[in-house]
Amino acid sequence: MQTLYLGCLALGVIFAVVSVIVGDIIGNALDGVFDALSFDFVNPAVLAGGITVFGGAGVLLTRYSGLEDGAILALSLLIAAFLAVLLYLVVVKPMEKSEMSTGFSMLDLPGRIGEVTVPVPAAGYGEIMVKFGAGNSLHTAASFERLALPAGSKVVVVEVKEGVALVSEFEERKGADV
Repeated sequence: MQTLYLGCLALGVIFAVVSVIVGDIIGNALDGVFDALSFDFVNPAVLAGGITVFGGAGVLLTRYSGLEDGAILALSLLIAAFLAVLLYLVVVKPMEKSEMSTGFSMLDLPGRIGEVTVPVPAAGYGEIMVKFGAGNSLHTAASFERLALPAGSKVVVVEVKEGVALVSEFEERKGADV
């Protein structure tokens, strides 16, 4: 039994080291492959943590307790299950809910309202700031109508061409039914 416990402990440690070193590469390569088989509670970190705790508890109980093999196996499984559930509830579940991306695509720009931060000349480039979620992003801009746009003016992105936002002055209609 000692060999089983040491094997589980070593497997868990090796999994942790490999996950830290090449986890993103493997995750990106296998992205979505196991989605049909996944359950929320079956998480690689939880499984590896449970196996590692099972092995560690088995080794410690074998060396430092006078219990028999069956009792050590049962107690190791209980400890591993308890700590795996605790790991899932305290670490994995809250982290899944906290994931937020600040990424955006240039294809998301048309129709967005922004503000000119660097004046846009009639035939040249300036800069606009567009709000995306909780953050702002700065973009190179040119006037869609070939009109100069001063700093501080509100603009709407009409289209994006070759990475440049083509903008037009934004005029709010007052008293219009929307």
